[in-house]
This record gives sequence, structure tokens and C-alpha cells, in this order.
Amino acid sequence: ARHSCGRRQDRDGGSVVQKKVWHVYTAVSSIPQSGSMASSDDPVPMDTETTDAEAVPAMSRLQTTRAEQTASMPWVEKYRPKDMSELVSHEQIISTITRLIDAGKLPHLLLYGPPGTGKTSTILACAHKMYGKNFSSMVLELNASDDRGIDVVRDQIKEFASTRQMFTSAPKLIVLDEADNMTKDAQFSLRRVIEKYTRNARFCLVCNYASKIIPALQSRCTRFRFAPLTEEQALARTAVVATAEGVRVHEGGLEACVRLGLGDMRRCLNVLQSAHMAFGEVTENNVYLCTGAPTPQEVETVLRWLLEEDFAEAFTRISQLMLDKGLALQDLLTGLHEHVLLIDVRDPMLKAQLVASLADVELRLSVGTSEKLQLGGMVGIFQHSKVALAQAAA
Repeated sequence: ARHSCGRRQDRDGGSVVQKKVWHVYTAVSSIPQSGSMASSDDPVPMDTETTDAEAVPAMSRLQTTRAEQTASMPWVEKYRPKDMSELVSHEQIISTITRLIDAGKLPHLLLYGPPGTGKTSTILACAHKMYGKNFSSMVLELNASDDRGIDVVRDQIKEFASTRQMFTSAPKLIVLDEADNMTKDAQFSLRRVIEKYTRNARFCLVCNYASKIIPALQSRCTRFRFAPLTEEQALARTAVVATAEGVRVHEGGLEACVRLGLGDMRRCLNVLQSAHMAFGEVTENNVYLCTGAPTPQEVETVLRWLLEEDFAEAFTRISQLMLDKGLALQDLLTGLHEHVLLIDVRDPMLKAQLVASLADVELRLSVGTSEKLQLGGMVGIFQHSKVALAQAAA
């Protein structure tokens, strides 16, 4: 078959199409030109036509390649909800939007909340419910982090919103993901586009921080806040994915994935997949080793040093632990916050001041200050709190 294709290239000027998807996959197609007339004297090559038997291996290789693509997908995309029944949590929001769709009265929407809580998945599932097979022609999805300027509003969004489909009266849907990253000029321009083309399209703004959306846009949308998933909801969904992927997982491993996820479903699945790929078995210890986060036992040890040792000893021990285990102070602060809230104190204001001071340390870390300097600040906060606690007890 290789030689016959080579002859056809020389005589007819054909080409060999090569396509690479993960592994190199080569498909050779030989199509006779309809305009050429062969005379009776010309020899007819018998091997230039692709038989059904030769086409079967090519199709098999193509199917294998597609299966490999699906298997290698990140689980957060592979298990993204495709319809309303697969959505986790936020039952009241989903029920309200569903009723609006069924009544044909869908307003402009503003979906906001922490990442990984199902905002984009919810609106895309709603769009599939509304449009079915016409999804691609009726929905424009843009990520405002990439397309954040005023030109996108003037060109892509305005062009899409200004036209209607001939065979349906349903309005189009424009989804602007991460809309809080749009420039102010783009948001003001979008406000005018929404006013002008409401008859043709509905707009859905998806963002993490509603405060970054100008008031003029907020007032034109119905707002829904997506809260972080509860541990029970995240645990149930993570278990479904682990079962579907055949992951060897311990109960403590699943709980560790959810604990580190902090209500973010994407983070839960990323931690689960990382631990599975790194160790083959998802246990609590493997999850913490994979992520580099401190274990609950290590956080309790640090808290004991902070409350019982003097400044120099506590600082030295925590520094050495961070060096030995490769821990970040940010992760220690997150773990300490949960334990501090459980401390039993007579005066709740002492606990409030302690939490506020730890929040200041976290803020300074986020702007790039020295981690060792902030560690000293954290130890000093607990030293001051110990004195206050002792005085309150007396």
C-alpha cells in the first residue's frame, strides 16, 4: 500500500495526510481525481483502491487514539457535569433557574462565588437543556481572562448578539466566564450591548468576586451566589469519580482529598488524581505527601509548641519542621486557623484577636514578604496571646 501511494503521488500529485494526536498516528488516503480519463492502453494498477479490509485497521487505530485522549484527560474535565441531573449541591439555585427556563423567562444572570463550586457547569448544563442539538449555534462562551478588552465587546459579543436564528424564537445565550477580570471600559460597553440586544440574547456573567463587577451591570442581572460545597457533597462526588476510575482508595484518603479541597470540587479531584498517579493507592498519608500540605498531626504539634514553648524554642522547632518536611507557612496558617477556632477560652474576644492577627500574617505573606519574618510574627502573636490567656484565667 505504501508503494502504490508513492506511485499515485508521482502520477496524480496527491498528498499524504499525517496527523499527530499524543502518539504519532498516520492516515493515508488515496482519492482518484474525477477529471482524469484513463485510456484503454494504460495499465490499471490493482492496488490503488483502498479495500474495506485495509480501512478497518485505520478506523480501529482512530478509535484507539480517541480512547487514549479520553483516558488522559484531567478528571475535572472528564467528569464535568453535562446535564442538570449531574450537578452537585445548590439545589435551590438550580431549581429556580430551571423554572425560569421552563417558563421562557430567563433573565440576565450573574453567578458568583468561590472557584470550583459549579458556576460554569451550571450555566452550561442549563444551555444544553435549553438548546439541545443547537447548542453550538446558540451559545457563545468567552473567557474574560483572555478576552477582557473593549474590542471583544464591540466585535465578537455585539456581532453574535445582534443576529437571530431564522427557525427559532429562543434568545441566544452569551456566557462570560471570569467576568471580574474584564476592564472597566469593557464592562461599561457591555452594559450598553445588554440594553440594546436583550430581545436577541441573554447574558450570563460568571465570576469569583461580584464586587469587581460595576453596579450598572449588577443591576441588570439576577444574582446567584454559589457557596463552597459541604464536605458531605464533595465526599460523595469524589467517591463517584474514584469508583468510575477504579482507584484503590482508603476512606481516610478520600476524606483528606476533601479536607484539602476546602469546598472546591476541582481541587478535590485534582488532589485525588495526583495521589493516584503518584502512588497508585490513595491513602491519607499519600495525599499529604503528594500535595506537600501538613498533616493534622503536624499542625497539632506546631500548635502545642506555640502554646507551650518560649519564643526562641518554638521558632527553632517550627523552622526545622518546615525545612525537613518542605512545608509552607501559608499551609500551616490554614491548618492552625481550624484548630484555633476550637480552643476553649473564657473570653471569646481573645480568640477573635488571635484569629485577626493570624489573618494579618496571611495578608503579608500574600504580598510577598519574607516567610521567616512572618513566622517570627506568628510565634510572637501566640506568645502575646499566652500572656493574655494566663491573665484571663487568673
